[in-house]
Formats: sequence, structure tokens, C-alpha cells
Amino acid sequence: MLRLAVTTAAETFERLRDPLAARDIAVEHLQADERALDLTEPPARRFDVGFVYPSRLMAGGVVDGRHGIPWVNGRAAVATSRNKAGVIAALARAGVPVPDTHVVSNPVDDDAVAAAADDIGFPLVVKPNSTTRGIGVAKATDLDSLLGIVDYLNLVHDYRATGDKSYLLQEYLPAASDYRIMVLDGAVVGAVERRLPDDAREAGRWKHNVHRGAEAVGVDVPAELRTVAVEAANVLDIAYLGVDVLVADGRAVVSETNARPTVDDGKYDADFWDRLADLIRRTSEETA
Repeated sequence: MLRLAVTTAAETFERLRDPLAARDIAVEHLQADERALDLTEPPARRFDVGFVYPSRLMAGGVVDGRHGIPWVNGRAAVATSRNKAGVIAALARAGVPVPDTHVVSNPVDDDAVAAAADDIGFPLVVKPNSTTRGIGVAKATDLDSLLGIVDYLNLVHDYRATGDKSYLLQEYLPAASDYRIMVLDGAVVGAVERRLPDDAREAGRWKHNVHRGAEAVGVDVPAELRTVAVEAANVLDIAYLGVDVLVADGRAVVSETNARPTVDDGKYDADFWDRLADLIRRTSEETA
């Protein structure tokens, strides 16, 4: 039986275990952080393949050094997807529709921020370039509120150990439908629509992150959205990718991607697990 290393102990690990075991792939947890480790001792367990590279890239380097396994989504895929500005730039260059977006790489003065905001128009969304789960994302309704948000970012970026000192200004699409479309090995294998509860929307909330209370509902997205998602995955050359697509006023844009997506159990196409198992086996053969 093939041994698959999974470095997350959260929902995805539990959801992978039984379906892949039924396909002769043993899913085992490999702790990548929050531990003390003797690097001179060989690892006690052997793995054939890894699922997705650890979220802490330095910790992933240690795992790579000790185990030397191929990954379904390796370091390059995770780093590429995490860089929101890089993703938007690559997709725009390839003709994939994206929101109007400017990247700000600190330090810059207020005039440069104001000029970028004026080009986009208010309201707009401010996003740290490399966070996940909607952390730090804010909406600015005018220049004063934008510069207030930027003041906080400047404080964070002033810390010397901060690696990424950039953030995005992105157009705000009101009342947009928010889809996470899963692309696996060049094909769409399912999608969810992330919906806020009615009371949350009535209270003025607008973020659709599941970790902030939105519900992920399995949906069958139209062909044009599937095409956009596959094009995004092809441009980024990532085999297993969550593609976030916003639809408003008949316009669909790719807002972000995620190379470490949560598996939404029971919400994907019938052949999802077979296709995933095939990709895992093929990846394992890279070092066979």
C-alpha cells in the first residue's frame, strides 16, 4: 500500500483517510512544526509521496531534507499560489480575467497609495499579499479609511523580520457570488458557493470565508466558469488547485487561488477520489 504523508491534522486529513485507504493509499500524519527534532537521526517512518507542502515553508524544507519525497503540490506550487499579486499578474498576462488590482510594495508614500486608489475607485478591498482565510482583508470606502488601514500595515511592515512587505488594492465587487472551484489534474472536479447567512449580510458583513462563518454549498458551476478555473490552474502549472471566482453583473474574475485547499467532503464529482488517487500514484513514481 502506498504511504501518503499529510502535514495537516485538520479536516482534510480526516476526509482523505478512508476514501484513499479504499484505493490502497495509506494516509498518515507527518508533523512538520510545533516540535523539537534531532536532525542527525534518520526518520522513523518512510513515505512514498506527500500531499501538499507544509504551510511553513522553512519547516517544509526540513521535511524535504529528511524524507526526500515528491509532493502532489510542492514548495513551488504553494509559494506561487500564496503570492496573491504574483497570481494576479500571471493570470492577467495570460488573458485570464481578474479584478482591477494594484500591488503596493512598502515603503511608499501616501500620494502613491492615493494614486493607485484613484485608478481603481472606491470602495476597494485591501489585502495583505500572502495571508489566507481572509486574515487582514479590509474594505476602504474613502481615502481617509484607506490610509488608516495602510497605517496599520506600515506598522507591521516596519518590523525587520517581516518578509513580505506588500499588499493589494483591489476593486470591490458588490453582491458578488463567490465560488471555490476545484481543479484536479487539469479538470474541474467540483465546486462550492460560499454564502453568508442572511443575518450576517443584513449586518453589513461581506467576506465569504468559511472560517469567518460562511457556508460552503456544493454547486454545479456553468461551463464558462469551469473554463476560467482550468485556465488559471494551467497558467500557474499547479495540479491540485482551489480557484476562487467572483461573479457580479455577468462578469467572472479569478480573485485568488489556493494550493493547499481544504477538501470539502461530499461536494465534489463522483470521480474525484479516483482522479486524486491516480495523481498521487503518478507523483510517487517521480522518485521510484
